[in-house]
Amino acid sequence: MTKTIFITLPVTDLTASTAFYKALGFEPNPQFSDDSVSALAWSEAIHLMLMTHAKWRGFTDRPFPPAGSAGHMLNLGLDGRAAVDRMNEAAAAHGGRADVNPVQDLGFMYARDLADPDGHLWGAFWMDPAAAGASQG
Repeated sequence: MTKTIFITLPVTDLTASTAFYKALGFEPNPQFSDDSVSALAWSEAIHLMLMTHAKWRGFTDRPFPPAGSAGHMLNLGLDGRAAVDRMNEAAAAHGGRADVNPVQDLGFMYARDLADPDGHLWGAFWMDPAAAGASQG
């Protein structure tokens, strides 16, 4: 079986959050979606489950982090600098925030971080494949 990851995030507005992630390039999966859950796929191995706060409470009663705090950042590798820029532009245009941290341009790697409407952090980055291969040799 292929190893997969399912990222589950609590959201305050399921419709708005679904539209946000669709604008970033996630594909909806109606088979596992309803009025309390929105399933989306980034790839065959990476899936996102957005849940209303009420649905989330069915899995844990741990407190939600305070607004503006961060306990993790999820990162997505993209095909190039322009794709990184487009993802940040889409985030800003669809209720999120672009460039929540300083842009990193190291030449061989380019990264811009964004936040979704609920403040969940994502890093969009591109790394030169030749430079990545050289560091492993």
